[in-house]
Amino acid sequence: MRTRVEDKQAFTQAVYDIVKTIPRGRATSYGAIARAVGYPNMSRFVGRVMCECDADASNIPAHRVVNSQGVLSAGNVFSLQRELLKEEGVAVSNNRICKWKTIFWDPMEEITL
Repeated sequence: MRTRVEDKQAFTQAVYDIVKTIPRGRATSYGAIARAVGYPNMSRFVGRVMCECDADASNIPAHRVVNSQGVLSAGNVFSLQRELLKEEGVAVSNNRICKWKTIFWDPMEEITL
């Protein structure tokens, strides 16, 4: 039987595995990732996992994950997230990704196994 810690670690690793596959110049939402890992009601937990992620050390492009409306994360990471997206050619205006429907990457449709 798995413990809660093991479940959290497995969830976190599943989230990281999905985020690593987001193509450069694209972005997805916390909810899309939650659905892709089999926990559609846990988008807030995906957000927490992304917040706790050391993107530099782990090489996980956490800056490509935003809310369902394409709005960037709040807090201290906001300006860094905007800058990293801009470097990838993603336009951001008023803290929101421009042309969100075009930039949005849906792992359920775009990952092939």
